[in-house]
Amino acid sequence: MVDVTPSISNPPKHFLSDKVSRFTESVIREMTRQAIMYEAVNLAQGFPDFSAPEEIKLAARAAIDNDVNQYAITWGAKNLRNAIAQQMGVGQGIAVDPEKEITVCCGSTEAMISTLLAVCNAGDEVVIFEPFYENYGPDSVLSGARPRFVKLRPPADGNGEWSFDEKELRAAFDNHTKAIILNTPNNPTGKVFTRAELELIRDLCVEFDVLAITDEIYEHILYDGTKHISMASLTGMRDRTVTINGMSKTYSVTGWRVGWAVAPERITNAIRKVHDFLTVGAPAPLQEAGAAALSSPQDYYAKLAEGYRVRRNHLIPALASAGFKCFSPRGAYYVMADISAFGFPDDVSFTSFLVKAIGVAAVPGSSFYGDPRDGSQQVRFAFCKKLETLDTAAERLAKLRAARMK
Repeated sequence: MVDVTPSISNPPKHFLSDKVSRFTESVIREMTRQAIMYEAVNLAQGFPDFSAPEEIKLAARAAIDNDVNQYAITWGAKNLRNAIAQQMGVGQGIAVDPEKEITVCCGSTEAMISTLLAVCNAGDEVVIFEPFYENYGPDSVLSGARPRFVKLRPPADGNGEWSFDEKELRAAFDNHTKAIILNTPNNPTGKVFTRAELELIRDLCVEFDVLAITDEIYEHILYDGTKHISMASLTGMRDRTVTINGMSKTYSVTGWRVGWAVAPERITNAIRKVHDFLTVGAPAPLQEAGAAALSSPQDYYAKLAEGYRVRRNHLIPALASAGFKCFSPRGAYYVMADISAFGFPDDVSFTSFLVKAIGVAAVPGSSFYGDPRDGSQQVRFAFCKKLETLDTAAERLAKLRAARMK
């Protein structure tokens, strides 16, 4: 008699997609698991350890109490879509039709993969600036496209701006290029792309007939007088841009998973198809809370940015004192730091030591690069934490300084 009991430990190799061999699980989320395991201060994953605004939580409770507990319209509750359109009009001067040009998703992460699955074919290429948020590479692979990386280079000193080579960027565009992913303000570098840089990218998109997919999740977290400019607001880009955003970072609700993609009607129709069969819809009561959040007074956003500026300026001196070379961000809430002074062979061994022996979790820089060697002497710290949390991290990081002085 044939034994048909399924093998749990070793399923046949041919059961697996070749795609999954081309990337790993999230390194960022793995570092959070290690932070929990070793009781370390988690400066790895970008979630706040302080409360979300009370008004937004009240709006979520009210929605649940009012029995907003069933499916919303697949592409998003009307109140939220109207609020998104209103905010884009006021903030960036972009007129958006909430009925035909917005898809609400389960976070900006789902908005990105839904978009790439909707627009990419096998053999297409997607241009990505690196270091990049770690989802972009796997998202491109899952959509059948090939990522093509263009380097952002750190400034010579800690106060300069990350920059790219125009010739290198142009060389990345050809007749296989379907899209470019642009994240501004940028995770992990904190770079805020200037109007001149955006116009250069715009010109290449028009010349090569390429779609711009912009991740603008940190649009309100800006420092040092920088200004966020949406690619879709530039002349010639309204009909060739997908703008992705969400509630997570601006309203300190990373676990709510409410994001959206704004695109021309034809592209939106394609995104909605993919989104429908990926997740059906984002949480209905939290969408209603999102509509309330987007109606926040303008001073909310100024206070948000100021609060993060204080945290940035709190953490960077502690990192520098411990021996890191820090690259001060202009936006978002991360600090990239060079670890060359510590003499470790690579970032993975360093972050392992840091979380286990020092009690602070950071993200290995290699996870933000196509070639891990390019980030082997970099790490990323998140400062979206209480000042007390940052102080605890600083106390622990002082052990590094003491170790270097021996």
